[in-house]
Amino acid sequence: MNPTHTNLPPRAKSGGKGKKQPVPKKKKNAWKSFFKLILIVLLIAVLAAAGYAGYLYIKGNEVIEKSGIDKPVAPGQSAKEKPITVLLLGTDHRPETGTYLTDVVMVATMHPETNTSTLVSLPRDTLIELDGYKATKLNAYYPRFKAAYNAAEKKEPGSGIPAEEEMKVMMSKYLGVNIDYVTVIDFQGFRDVVDTFGGVDVNVQYNMCYRDTADGTDINLTVGPQKLDGKKALDYVRYRKSSDSCSPRTKESSDFERNARQSEVLHSLLDKMKSLGGVAKVGNALDAVSDNMTTDFEQEQIRNLIATYYDLGKDDVKFMPVTGNWKSPYVYISSSELDAARQALQDELAGKHNAGAGEQGTEADSATTP
Repeated sequence: MNPTHTNLPPRAKSGGKGKKQPVPKKKKNAWKSFFKLILIVLLIAVLAAAGYAGYLYIKGNEVIEKSGIDKPVAPGQSAKEKPITVLLLGTDHRPETGTYLTDVVMVATMHPETNTSTLVSLPRDTLIELDGYKATKLNAYYPRFKAAYNAAEKKEPGSGIPAEEEMKVMMSKYLGVNIDYVTVIDFQGFRDVVDTFGGVDVNVQYNMCYRDTADGTDINLTVGPQKLDGKKALDYVRYRKSSDSCSPRTKESSDFERNARQSEVLHSLLDKMKSLGGVAKVGNALDAVSDNMTTDFEQEQIRNLIATYYDLGKDDVKFMPVTGNWKSPYVYISSSELDAARQALQDELAGKHNAGAGEQGTEADSATTP
């Protein structure tokens, strides 16, 4: 059953009352997908403006006009004066597969007074059991909502609820915070951003091999510290298990280990963006992001974000990757970790996050997925 919009959880006291956001604009070009890295949508557009404000203002305007919705922000809702909460999605949509499964689901809350952010990530295989929704894996809801929207529009144009809006409603209810915006980024956008900054430095913990001729996937990473280009960085983040064509087969990876690798890549990108050389490349990175995402941010609100969070660094972002137990085909979330993540989001909204606190989330455990 599709959800309604009458039971959104109340916003934390400091957050104010959010206004229903307009339908996200549909990009002309079909995507290919992924994220965690849509934090990159915010943090690229937001980070490295320091020392390069004039250029970034001009380049930022070009990107903003392509990305955001052309309407004003409601009075009192500016990111300069109130905290905002954003749903960050990365889908696996590619022409080869035609699917829209969300490989990454994250919720980021940002507070202007503390200049901090809390980022909660959930395993893609999380079993969601929520009133009004059929129980299934978290990553299956977005394509399900898209199918329902397309069917409704075909039957009666204008009657469907966009999948992005449905995801905002569901995740608001699940995490107990009102989500203001949603942004989705694809695989190509992630690869382009990494390449723009000259790759990312990571420490591969074990060999990773996976090949699939159906969609062209060819992952072949060896253990050890190294710099990865965009293609290999995506392989590193996405790797789940080995295939029969790999000899020898390599170790399987859990959802929790993937979340930890996503954080590792994100940290490396943040370091690159804060460097002098990184600042000079922000314009290209902005182009890469804008061409491969959709969002319901207003153009004015994106400018507000840039002005407010331009100097946000990795030590100002609290990462809260939620883990649990893997029992095929689901991840059963740890209730204590989920409660802690919900509280962390509420604390961010209330201005209780101290800048410079750094990452305080749970690291990957030993659970594995097939």
